[in-house]
Amino acid sequence: MLPVFLLASMAILGATTVMSTVTNCIVVFVNVSEKSKGKSLSSSDIILITLGISNIIFQFIMTANDLMIILWSDVYFSDEIFSIFKSLLYFPIFSSFWFTVCLCVYYCLQIVMFTHPFLTRLKRRIPKLVPCFLVSSVLTSVAISVPAVWSSYRDQITGNVSSNQSLQGNVPKLSASYLISSNIIGCSLPLMLVAISNGLILRSLVSAGNKAEKISKANSPRAEARERAARTVGSLLFLYMSFYISEIMMFADLFPASSPGFCICLMVIYTYSPAQSVILIFGSPKLKKAILNLLRLFQRLSNEHLETPKILFIDLKVQEIKDS
Repeated sequence: MLPVFLLASMAILGATTVMSTVTNCIVVFVNVSEKSKGKSLSSSDIILITLGISNIIFQFIMTANDLMIILWSDVYFSDEIFSIFKSLLYFPIFSSFWFTVCLCVYYCLQIVMFTHPFLTRLKRRIPKLVPCFLVSSVLTSVAISVPAVWSSYRDQITGNVSSNQSLQGNVPKLSASYLISSNIIGCSLPLMLVAISNGLILRSLVSAGNKAEKISKANSPRAEARERAARTVGSLLFLYMSFYISEIMMFADLFPASSPGFCICLMVIYTYSPAQSVILIFGSPKLKKAILNLLRLFQRLSNEHLETPKILFIDLKVQEIKDS
């Protein structure tokens, strides 16, 4: 019988996997359907599709990784399986971080008024550069996740994996040099770029020129779009920092297993993908409209299912035949 902590973790992991799959599929499907209708995809649509696919891959790999640890720890902690799973897990994580950078930088270039010649040219060419940025993000993520295959070593530990199974002996771990270098390139650098983009957007929105525009065009679609993009970038930055700090605490073994701190970090990691998709949905009017229409459809179907059935009474007239 598995302990309560593992059962609760598996239940939450299953729930977040379902939620992440549904919400990210909505992000991908709504934007792809626009292309099927003959409409051209904008740069933000392409980034959202890529982020949605990356989050789905990350969620399923993370689910398989944690289930392997819980249910088949002996197989998981073999040299080959451990290294392969770590490489497969890090790739979508690093990719998601760099895709988030692409989205935040795109919003920054659309909102902030730059005067530097290089930035103005970059802003004009952003539709052509977005695919290059996305491909570069994938290649960078591959370059820093594949070395995990040959960067493991074994350390002597003794720890309980489940209530009736203990893991004793040498357990593989990733080398400190790889963790530091991959963390800098795949996590810290993207976080810094997202923070810079968020800072530039906020400074632009509170500047004197934007204040005058906000007074004269308080209800203009452009002003609403700028504020919506700023909220999206700020929410992504907060989520990114929460995930980043939780990962660092998990890697550094700051909390013992089943402790409250360990549980909080684990829940933040589990909810990262669905939370990011929710932020993207409510940051896009098109996606928000689609999810609201879907919720209304479910509500209507539920009401029809729970509606009290009508009972029809039929009066039967019986004609009595009397013997004459």
